[in-house]
Amino acid sequence: MGLFDIFKKNPSKEESERLDQGLEKTRASFLSKISKAVVGKSRVDDDFLDELEEVLISSDVGVDTTVKIIDRIEARVARDKFLSSEELQNMLQEEITDLMIKEERSMDRKEVKPYVIMVVGVNGVGKTTTIGKLANLFKSRGLKVVLGAADTFRAAAVDQIEIWSKRVGVDLVSKGMNTDPAAVAFDAVKYGVDEGADVVIIDTAGRLHNKVNLMNELSKIKRVMDKQVEGAPHEVLLVLDASTGQNAFEQAKQFTAATDVNALALTKLDGTAKGGVVIGISDQFQVPVKYIGVGEQMNDLQVFDARNFVNSLFDS
Repeated sequence: MGLFDIFKKNPSKEESERLDQGLEKTRASFLSKISKAVVGKSRVDDDFLDELEEVLISSDVGVDTTVKIIDRIEARVARDKFLSSEELQNMLQEEITDLMIKEERSMDRKEVKPYVIMVVGVNGVGKTTTIGKLANLFKSRGLKVVLGAADTFRAAAVDQIEIWSKRVGVDLVSKGMNTDPAAVAFDAVKYGVDEGADVVIIDTAGRLHNKVNLMNELSKIKRVMDKQVEGAPHEVLLVLDASTGQNAFEQAKQFTAATDVNALALTKLDGTAKGGVVIGISDQFQVPVKYIGVGEQMNDLQVFDARNFVNSLFDS
């Protein structure tokens, strides 16, 4: 199986069930609010739109995306003011799905070997855990994976990624704590080339995202990897904690402004009612959500499918 084949297949029944379980808190909150807004409504008027706006914003969809959804609803019912509550809810589901599908951006999926992923994000969002689960996802599809421990400023980060490498059964390149992150990244990519790896995943420091020295460091890491494999890193994956709601928006804003983020992973969706943040972030930053974390098990990191996500969100 090629690297990008995993993005082409439809979710399995087991994956859909895990997604449903992971979105349980968000779905219960979101559907409850939506139901209250649409109950007894037979037309889309200003009162209904005000209620819907409040529901979407309180569900962490974000103001800008909420306005976009409201505009879509208004345009759709311009000629047909009278609807049932069920039709209103179906319309909302369809418009959110359409919005997310259209906002998905296909990356340049030219097959390269190794495909190099640099993972960024602040401490505490589940970055290293996501790397471990991502390695497991790739390995389960028959791909050879190498990890690079370039978050060298925290002993816990180096130890954690070592634990994950052993747990998943993939190679790790590490120089320990307080070493040059760029040197680790360089050696990890070189090792990946020498060993014929399909994927090299590089962990990076998760210090405060508004520090200029961190962003300079990320630029240096990117430069040295490009010397080993042209175009590396091919993917800069920003990991965000969905449970932080609007803080995730702010982190996405800072990182996308400072480095060439071209993919997103949203973690901890199973522990929050703020899953609506996925809708807003995928829309506002024009960067595709590629993975979502819906549980604590190793196989609970899923390839993101917008249609499946929205269907699960509205499935009562």
